[in-house]
Amino acid sequence: MKEPLPERFADLGLIEPLARAVAEEGYERPTPIQARCVPHVLAGRDLLGLAQTGTGKTAAFALPIMQRLWNKKPDAVAGPRGSRPIRCLVLTPTRELASQIADSFTTYGRHLRLKVAVIFGGVGMEPQRQTLRSGVDVLVATPGRLLDLAGQGFLDVKLLEVFVLDEADRMLDMGFIHDVKRIIKLLPPRRQTLFFSATMPHEAQQLADVLLHDPVQVAVAAVSATADRIEQEVAFVSKSDKRALLVDVLRDVAMSRVLVFTRTKHGANRVAEHLEHSAVGAAAIHGNKSQGARERALAQFKSGHIRVLVATDIAARGIDIDDVTHIVNFDLPEVPETYVHRIGRTARAGASGFALSFCDEEEGDLLRGIERLIRREIPVIEGHPYELRGGRPAPGSSPSPQARMQARRDDQRRGGGGGGGRAGRSSGSGQRRR
Repeated sequence: MKEPLPERFADLGLIEPLARAVAEEGYERPTPIQARCVPHVLAGRDLLGLAQTGTGKTAAFALPIMQRLWNKKPDAVAGPRGSRPIRCLVLTPTRELASQIADSFTTYGRHLRLKVAVIFGGVGMEPQRQTLRSGVDVLVATPGRLLDLAGQGFLDVKLLEVFVLDEADRMLDMGFIHDVKRIIKLLPPRRQTLFFSATMPHEAQQLADVLLHDPVQVAVAAVSATADRIEQEVAFVSKSDKRALLVDVLRDVAMSRVLVFTRTKHGANRVAEHLEHSAVGAAAIHGNKSQGARERALAQFKSGHIRVLVATDIAARGIDIDDVTHIVNFDLPEVPETYVHRIGRTARAGASGFALSFCDEEEGDLLRGIERLIRREIPVIEGHPYELRGGRPAPGSSPSPQARMQARRDDQRRGGGGGGGRAGRSSGSGQRRR
C-alpha cells in the first residue's frame, strides 16, 4: 500500500527559511510532482521525473536542492582562491527557461545566503565571466554558452554536488545532444543527478540510462491526459479566414491573457502583425527574435500591457506564465502530444481554462490524431464561428467550410455515407462567447 502524499508544504520537512519563502508566495499545497520529488531529492537519490511544463517541477527540484546545499554551509565550501565553487548546475534548452529557473531559485532562496547565477547566449560574455570568477552556488545555463565559457577556462565543477538536466526531450529535439554529452564529461562522477522530461523518446531514455544511478522514477500527468478544468473546442474554418476569426473571437473581453500557437516563425509574425493592425495588443515570440525582443514581449504579456502572445512551440516551451485564460491553436500541431503540452499552459494552480483550436481543410488528419491521443472527441464550437464575411449563412445556401469539415469527420468516423452528423451545429446562430 502506497503512503499518502504530503498535502501541505509544511509536511515536506523544509527548513524554516524555505518554508517561509514558500508561504510568502502564497503556496500552501504542493503539486503532485512536488510532493513526490522533494523527499527523494532531500534523501540524495538520483531521480527521473516525467512531467510537462506547468506541473510545478521547478520548485520540485529547486527547494530540496537549496536545502541540501544550505545544510552543508556554503561558507564552509571553498573553491579556488577562496571563491565559492559551483555546487549545483541546472542545464536547460532555452534562454527564457533558464531565466525563469534562476528567478525561482532566487525567489525560494531569498532568506538563504546562496548565490544564484544564470548564463546564456545572445548577451555579452564578460559579465558572465566576472560572475563565474566570483563564484556561485547554483548555476543555471544553456548548453552553448556554458561550453564557450568552459573552453575559456571559466567553468570549475570539480566540487559539483547536484546536476539537473531539465526539458531533456526538448534539448534533444533542438539538437543539443552532443553539447549535453560534452558537458557531462566535465562533471565529477560522484554527484546527484536529476533528469526531467515531458516525454521519453528512445534517445532520451538512452541518455537517462547513462546519467542516472539507481534512480527513483516520478511520473505525473501522462502525455495523453488533458486537464479536466480545460474546456476544449474546435472551430472548422478556411485557412484564409483564420486571422479574421481570431480577431473576431478576441472581441470577448474574458479573453484577457491569450497564448496563440502557430506552426512557423513566419506565421507567428503575420498573426501578431494582423492583430496589431486590428487594434489588439499582441507580440510574437520565436527563435528568430533577439533575446531583448523576446524578453520585452514576455514582460509586456505578464504585465498585461498586451493580452496576446503569439508563439511557436519551441519558443513557448518552458515559458511559465500564470493566469493564461485561453489557448488558441491557430495551427494544429503536427505531433499530437504537442497539443497536450500547449493547452496545459492554461488552467494552472486550480484555475479553469479554455482551449480553442482552428482546423482548416488540410488539418483534418491532425485533428483525428489529437482525438485518438486524448481518447475523446473535441466538441465543435457552438454556433457558426465565422462565415466568410462574418454573417450567418443565408437559408438554403451552400454548406459552410465548418459544416463540410464536420460532415467529412463524421463520414470518416462512420466509414462512409452522407455528410450529416453534427455538422448542423456549425451553421447555427452566432458564436458562443467565453
